Amino acid sequence: MGPLERFVGSASIAYFSMEIALDPAIPTYSGGLGILAGDAARSAADLDLPMVFVTLACRQGYLHQEIDARGVQHDHPEPWDLSAVARPLSAMVAVFIEGRAVWIRPWLHVLKRAGGAIPVLLLDTHLTENDRRDRDVADRLYGGNEAHRLAQEIVLGIGGEKVLRALGFSIATYHLNEGHGALLPLALLRQHPRPPSHVSTDMFPYDRERVLERCVFTTHTPVEAGHDRFGYELVGRILGRYIDLPMLQQLAGAGSLNMTQLAVNLCGYINGVAERHGETTQKLFPGYVIRSITNGVHPETWVHPAFARLYDRICPRWRHEPEFLAYADILPPTDWFAAHEAAKSDLLAAIQRATGQALDPSVLIVGCARRMTAYKRADLILENLPRLMELAGEYPIQIVFAGKAHPRDGDGKRMIARIADAARRATGRVPIVFLPDYGFAQARMLVAGADLWLNTPLPPMEASGTSGMKAALNGVPSLSVLDGWWIEGCMEGVTGWAIGTPDMPAEAHGAALLDKLQQVILPLFYKDRGGWARVMAGAVSKCGSVFTSHRMMRRYMSEAYRGHLVWRPR
Repeated sequence: MGPLERFVGSASIAYFSMEIALDPAIPTYSGGLGILAGDAARSAADLDLPMVFVTLACRQGYLHQEIDARGVQHDHPEPWDLSAVARPLSAMVAVFIEGRAVWIRPWLHVLKRAGGAIPVLLLDTHLTENDRRDRDVADRLYGGNEAHRLAQEIVLGIGGEKVLRALGFSIATYHLNEGHGALLPLALLRQHPRPPSHVSTDMFPYDRERVLERCVFTTHTPVEAGHDRFGYELVGRILGRYIDLPMLQQLAGAGSLNMTQLAVNLCGYINGVAERHGETTQKLFPGYVIRSITNGVHPETWVHPAFARLYDRICPRWRHEPEFLAYADILPPTDWFAAHEAAKSDLLAAIQRATGQALDPSVLIVGCARRMTAYKRADLILENLPRLMELAGEYPIQIVFAGKAHPRDGDGKRMIARIADAARRATGRVPIVFLPDYGFAQARMLVAGADLWLNTPLPPMEASGTSGMKAALNGVPSLSVLDGWWIEGCMEGVTGWAIGTPDMPAEAHGAALLDKLQQVILPLFYKDRGGWARVMAGAVSKCGSVFTSHRMMRRYMSEAYRGHLVWRPR
């Protein structure tokens, strides 16, 4: 039996995501969406779920970030060797883009875990069979203009579904991770015309119920402006007459093709990624039933080795059943501090290698890493720099920032420059470091080695956020605005702390952040080490044990995939 055949006969659920973070050496991701998809795949393998994952090959990666002395981000390709981690498959399919046949070759990467293995198909268009202008369609994640983006979504949704059929998969459930794959249910729709004798009140010529039964849609975008849209003139030029325009407008919006609108109209199960996000999405789509399954992170991937050894002592089954981490609060303070010292030492060494800056291991480190874009407000802690420097005179503090701005996100790039400017102005008072080229490997060190995790999004724009979940697995408490997952995870003074209150105006968050640092967090860190150890233990036992991708995938299996899940022996 070949490497693919064992999966073809068993996988009945296909998970589609524009980006998946499989490994630090495979840069097919840009940030949280891809990291989440990678954690879902790792948990699916651990739990031996009957799944196949589909994404783009992205031979040129997302972007390699270079930060110059002025804090200006420079964007470079991030090429990698696809053949080193995947093998090409013989089956090829074609989709039509601007009337040209664009061939897609799938590559197979097998994600192996102790519990099982999961196939990941990487869709590649860099083929000699293609016109030169089409070879780079799937080369650069989120690269190019709107036409290029729409072409990528044709390759993922329409091409990915054709690839699965060509390889012999019999898929019962298609799970769309965000709206980039929303053309997939459109492809399914075309395969299910209504019988001529069927009478329909809306005169819709396809059997939409058949498609609704088979499709699950997870949205991660809590604001209307964040959803992918394409003008119908562009759609007509790129996609052609794939489906009649009046019908497409009925499904995807009258003025433009809204990928989220298309997905919610063709998926029978729709969910947000946190309870608050589900409520926010329900307001955007009042005529639909929006459920919520809160995101989670893969325990073994994000736990530092020092903490893994600690957990092995008290609950050796934590990797497969992370709920057992609830027992972690029985550990004494000395164990927490010893494990954290090892994680912090690794982080400080990495920072010195990357930036030349030496941070003090005895001083509290605030970690703040995320996609650099305006609503994330990564620089909120620097809003009142004189007060921050005054505070640091009483309680020393160090801040480590990291994150990439999309090449076309001017606001995100200006935020990085502001952080660099604040670092220069605070020299000698508050060490501020920007760790360049943030990715999978750097994240593993930062979420474990920081003393405090900071998250400052503008509510209600944080769908979930998962970096604080990773930190919690390593006993790192969060200080966060009450948005996304933190509304569910925050137990004040037990798992971490909230910035302000749910009804506080956003412009007051900066002052509330510094108040909480000055009045509560820093005194506890420096004056009550036993109290700090209790919060570390609370972060693990109350959050780390709950907000995992194992729990997330079990919920998808029992709730989202229920009713059309097919189990087949491997």
